Amino acid sequence: MNTNEIYQSLGISSKVLDFCEEVEESLKPRFEQIDHTAEYNQMKVIKAMQDNRVSDVHFAATTGYGYNDLGRDTLEQVYAHLFHTEAALVRPNLISGTHALHVALSGNLRPGDELLSPVGKPYDTLEEVIGIRESSGSLKEYGVSYRQVDLLSDGTFDYEAIGTAIKEKTKLVTIQRSKGYDPRPTFSVEQIGKLISFIKSKKPDVICMVDNCYGEFVETIEPSDVGADMIVGSLIKNPGGGLAPIGGYIAGKKACIERASYRLSAPGLGREVGASLGLNTAFYQGLFLAPTVVASALKGAIFAANVYEKLGFSVVPDSREERFDIIQAITFGNPEGVIAFCQGIQAAAPVDSFVTPEPLDMPGYDAPVIMAAGAFVQGSSIELSADGPIKPPYTVYFQGGLTWHHAKLGIMMSLQKMDDKKLLFW
Repeated sequence: MNTNEIYQSLGISSKVLDFCEEVEESLKPRFEQIDHTAEYNQMKVIKAMQDNRVSDVHFAATTGYGYNDLGRDTLEQVYAHLFHTEAALVRPNLISGTHALHVALSGNLRPGDELLSPVGKPYDTLEEVIGIRESSGSLKEYGVSYRQVDLLSDGTFDYEAIGTAIKEKTKLVTIQRSKGYDPRPTFSVEQIGKLISFIKSKKPDVICMVDNCYGEFVETIEPSDVGADMIVGSLIKNPGGGLAPIGGYIAGKKACIERASYRLSAPGLGREVGASLGLNTAFYQGLFLAPTVVASALKGAIFAANVYEKLGFSVVPDSREERFDIIQAITFGNPEGVIAFCQGIQAAAPVDSFVTPEPLDMPGYDAPVIMAAGAFVQGSSIELSADGPIKPPYTVYFQGGLTWHHAKLGIMMSLQKMDDKKLLFW
């Protein structure tokens, strides 16, 4: 059985195969550049591990309070070294990106402070954290006010409005690097650096925090290299490399990390406690694999953009744009397209391929959401997955792929499902 025959045994038609092979052939020069970035970042990770003398003794499990957890403390030194920050929190009890952001925000904001977003509305699940949508325990309930400045129509920063919005009580500025459920451009590290410089010129003591989710290792530098006081992310996205079963990180200025640690554990305890429970091996090895895994996800995103743009669909980023995160937005204009796409991604999964995803009301979202993720780690966005709210303009958000070949199969299967439902015009 040759390669095309095994694809056909998985349900991919000759028409889909031929179409996708032509697209793939055209992308080889771009894929080579992605591999160059991955090579640089791989060496960066290895150097951080070597410089911090990582040893197998760091893989030992701790329990209870977790005092003197050498593996945990060394891992945090590796992250701080890698991201060029003073300190880091890397913990299994940071259960998601949203949780890590909440800990960073609530640890560094006090009643009477104002939080500013200069990049428009944040990701849906942060709306209740902030209090944009009413929720028990929100920052709003604790006396923290919120202000946002929307992006200009071309997706760039409105510097004039941002300058006006920065007030005396503006304590923290949150910058979401990736697009969330909004088909806007993702910001490059260079763009973020210019924005931070502008903000600091207006108020030098303001804390600039970057939601780094989906962006780690896409470029050769990170927002902490261009002035961010804190960067925050999830270990079941890029930096966990597909092996971390849970966890998040906060890296940045020592004072900011200390305050966040007191919110994560308790005042007076901070970073000194928190058992690693035998997860350190997965955290170290996942970080080691992350640059290569992110490269695979990037190839999948570019492949998806080129396939669907060629068929006439609106894609963000478009087929030629430079990439700054692993997410690919594809707008179908109808719910049937979103559903068929997600069902194709699920059908290509190694886990739960027989499950048919359907839209469902979910906590933290204002519309039914469909999620496809036949993943080894529940909810892992670095594994092949797709999701989107069932509301206009009916856009799906595709991300992940532990290997390029799996990402390729996922896109071909999504195309097959759409063709089967007569949703394509070849």
